[in-house]
Amino acid sequence: MIKNGQQHLESLRDGRTIYLDGKLVDDATTHPAYKGAIASVGKMFDFHSKPENRDLMTFETETGTTANRIWQLPKSYEDLTKRRAGLEAWTSLHGGFLGRAPDHVASCLSGMYMGLDVFEAYDKERAGKLADYYRYARDNDLYLTYVIINPQADRSKNAAEQQDPFLSAGIVDRDAEGVTIRGAKMLATGGIMANEVFVTCIQPLAPGEERYAISFAIPMNTKGLKILSRKSYEASADSVFDNPLASRFDENDAVLYFDDVKVPWDRIFGIDDRDIIAKQFHGTPAHVYQNYQAQIRLSVKLKFLLGIAHRTTQVNGTTNFPQVKEMLGQLAAEASMIDAFVHAMEVKGTYYGPYYVPDKHTLYAAQTMAQQLYSKFITSMRELAGGGVIMLPSSVHDFGNPEIGRIIGKTQQSPVANAEDRVKFFKLAWDAIGSEFASRHTQYEMFYAGASFVVKNHAYRTYNWAQSEGMLNTMLDSYKLEDEVSRSYAQAAE
Repeated sequence: MIKNGQQHLESLRDGRTIYLDGKLVDDATTHPAYKGAIASVGKMFDFHSKPENRDLMTFETETGTTANRIWQLPKSYEDLTKRRAGLEAWTSLHGGFLGRAPDHVASCLSGMYMGLDVFEAYDKERAGKLADYYRYARDNDLYLTYVIINPQADRSKNAAEQQDPFLSAGIVDRDAEGVTIRGAKMLATGGIMANEVFVTCIQPLAPGEERYAISFAIPMNTKGLKILSRKSYEASADSVFDNPLASRFDENDAVLYFDDVKVPWDRIFGIDDRDIIAKQFHGTPAHVYQNYQAQIRLSVKLKFLLGIAHRTTQVNGTTNFPQVKEMLGQLAAEASMIDAFVHAMEVKGTYYGPYYVPDKHTLYAAQTMAQQLYSKFITSMRELAGGGVIMLPSSVHDFGNPEIGRIIGKTQQSPVANAEDRVKFFKLAWDAIGSEFASRHTQYEMFYAGASFVVKNHAYRTYNWAQSEGMLNTMLDSYKLEDEVSRSYAQAAE
């Protein structure tokens, strides 16, 4: 089915266990810490369910049903770019600030389905369960999150070497019904708004860590699954005017604790085998496909931020300053670079069986550059803004006081905007570049793809070194020492 926003909200009223500020959250859809972000996701589902957006946002499945394009398995360059257009439109609804919107983990699972042969070589029964789950999630228009990282704890030791062997989620027991899981996983970004969670490990597992070698998906309301929410930025953003982003797009992050959670066998895609846990990402198109989506999102986000940067200079009357144009030009070039990487991934794409997937190395090159780019991009925007984003009215309530309102009208002047519009814009700009919500995004984007050395290693292993070395060898082979010596002797004899 193609669900709308109201149907998604209703699906979240399922008795899931969410803890915030030491208390149990009764209904996340109405709670002041989450309702704005959940409503924003609802608007995404409303958008893709509208008849006028059917061609943009949906595709026909092999069974003749209609599904969200986030689940599409492209079989040509045209399919891939058409899917990207849908993802760009969806991402524009939140300006790229929902890092774990429904299209991310859907891309991951779709990539794993494309690589079903890898799972079949491991275990045909488990492969069949993955195929069934892909179709189930697609046909029910599910919003999935994932937890694929272990708690940090003592980073010098692996999961099996920690003081508590069940600090990280691992297998406690198994029987005819399924497997029992105990321990924690992170980071369930968007988990409070999602229907189900995909649980596995993206970090390489060492010998002795077999109890953590498992891959499965379960509903967020599964008995024993506890959602430990981080601090909510939305909870303190009670005014959309004062906090236009934090009040509507704080997707939240959470630690998931599996308190002896029973996972049925038909939801398990890999178990006990460290190799399949690694191959599910890097032996299939999954890792590339999910991070291709992430670069599409980042491209949209940078375009949005570039709009803020340009408007900042217009409001301040500095656009025509030579040094300001230089900074705007640099930002424009950086945003265009990520956009170009996305298109290059598509043009250089290759086939995996019948499926057309983005180019690996171009993806990892984009991730390497993006990690270095985001914080620098934000710093440049703060430079352009100066003190304008700080010296603002304390809240929207100041406008309700006639005396203060008169002073605001006098002091919040701009050559292109009245006082209200200037304050409105700079409140938005601060929420994007300097608020606590914005700081979380800077940290998030810096580590979205993992530690920088991991991303750079991906770029290293996927580069065509043979081509570069071949060019080098051709040049080296074009001259010889003995030829130079002979020429030297000949010149001396003359």
